[in-house]
Amino acid sequence: MALPHAQIFDVIAVGPLGSQLGATVSTSLIKTGRIQLLHLVLPAHRDHPEYSVADECTIHCLEGEVEVVTAGGTRRLKAGRLLVLAAQQRHSLRARRDSAVLVTLVKDEDCRKVVPIPGLH
Repeated sequence: MALPHAQIFDVIAVGPLGSQLGATVSTSLIKTGRIQLLHLVLPAHRDHPEYSVADECTIHCLEGEVEVVTAGGTRRLKAGRLLVLAAQQRHSLRARRDSAVLVTLVKDEDCRKVVPIPGLH
């Protein structure tokens, strides 16, 4: 069963999970016609499969340490660091430690197709 999404004007907690990190699952926090926020929880040394999204997106490391891997290279994100990816940029994530990231997808007005994100509940 999918978890309910937050609604417009709801306050959403996205801070570090600390000791609760291991017991938390990845989820979509909010989804509107133009924006989606994904809270991905990544166990240490477990890769998140390669994928891409139709439009630009951001990956914000909330805690831990992840590597964003693209054909053009690897960028390491520690807590508090954010990366912007180009539209349709294929990438994967590698967690070096137990980690959580906030992915922000902003969809073009003409983009109606929802791209499933592997491992998201």
